[in-house]
Amino acid sequence: MIQIDALLREYDRARAYTDNLWKDLTPDEVIWRPREDFSAIGWHLGHQAHVAHFMIRNLTAAEPSPDPELDALMDSANPEKFRGALPTVDRLADFRDTVAERVHARIGDIAAGRVGAPAQLAVVATHLLTTLINHEYQHDQWISEVRARDLGHALPPDPESDHLRRIDGYLVCDVL
Repeated sequence: MIQIDALLREYDRARAYTDNLWKDLTPDEVIWRPREDFSAIGWHLGHQAHVAHFMIRNLTAAEPSPDPELDALMDSANPEKFRGALPTVDRLADFRDTVAERVHARIGDIAAGRVGAPAQLAVVATHLLTTLINHEYQHDQWISEVRARDLGHALPPDPESDHLRRIDGYLVCDVL
């Protein structure tokens, strides 16, 4: 099975691919919705980080949200029409970066054995990271479709990794 440090590199690779999909877009393109009740690219960006924060928080270490005002907005359980306005692109980028730093810090503590149940949490961390990576790519697929089909931008090449393949059109980190 893949080691935690390799999974952290895969997590960074997934996040870098996401950045390749949106960082060259205008702020208007990031917040644009292709249809009513469809989420904007910016929502997907915040949602990816929101899920990462909540999974780390709920499965490994209770800690406060890095941006509590975004919690309800980025929760997919809330219908699009009730979510509210998206934050600025800079705030989204900061939120994503802060969450990624927290993922690295907490998973780093687990990998180094600086937790109460290091062997058990290592198993949790391996599956958790795999899920975070695949969730990132899941939303990248939608971002890619809107980027190319609706906004007319070329897509970057898929990231290169021995652990990635496409299943049903989605990039998937397959580590087993």
